[in-house]
Amino acid sequence: MVSSGALGLIAGNGIYPLLVAKAARRRGVSAIHVAAFENETDPEIWSLADSVEWLRVGQLGRLLTYFNSTGVKRAIMAGQLAPKNLFDLRPDLKALILISRLRERNAESLFGAVAAELAVAGIELLPAYTFLEDSLAPEGLIGGPKPKRRLLDDARYGFRIAKEISRLDIGQTVVIKNGTVLAVEAFEGTNEAMQRGGALGRGNAVVVKVSKPNQDLRFDVPVIGIKTFETAAQAGVRLIAVEAGLTLLLDRTAVVADAGRTGITLCGLKNE
Repeated sequence: MVSSGALGLIAGNGIYPLLVAKAARRRGVSAIHVAAFENETDPEIWSLADSVEWLRVGQLGRLLTYFNSTGVKRAIMAGQLAPKNLFDLRPDLKALILISRLRERNAESLFGAVAAELAVAGIELLPAYTFLEDSLAPEGLIGGPKPKRRLLDDARYGFRIAKEISRLDIGQTVVIKNGTVLAVEAFEGTNEAMQRGGALGRGNAVVVKVSKPNQDLRFDVPVIGIKTFETAAQAGVRLIAVEAGLTLLLDRTAVVADAGRTGITLCGLKNE
């Protein structure tokens, strides 16, 4: 566990990188050097960092040079990148060489290759939940009203379906109603899948989000946050079930409060 020394933070969008930086400071990290991305990373990260380097997606060589120059030996990836920026990828020479070696070019293979390049440079990529272990979802009721049996049955069924589609690397979220799959997440993301499924569920949809089998937790931890509940409330979702111990609640206090405010049940399920 990192408790001192310099930390590199590869910061995507949203509140996630900010929460990691704040938690790292509380745990005694002496210096935080942030690799930020144009049109992605919240500029507030400046207030939490010792230095910030603004990059375009695909500037791998510049990222490695920056971390080496600041003495970073351990790093964390936190926050997503918008799909439009991944499609508008303009890789530098280092990234081009990396991509040319890949047989499959999905998020897992790309980020896994980046982690390998960091290791070659002497930089260890830590699990993405580092410093936020207390925000991992517990098993059982987390927030909101106690669910009816029908909703729990849908959640357990959806958990099995979500595990299967995640095994096939399609997505990690499904929307269920009365034992019927209403929506399956693909590249569009959790919130968009929830909107589609919620419209079909007409106020009684159940959303289930899980981790992939053998998921690399260094760069791919399932996450739900306040925006998840905002979308769920608009979509008519009654219950959100997540995989206990492997899903981050960002930030947990606000998420639990939102569950109560919206009347949406939040619970954690274990893989049976």
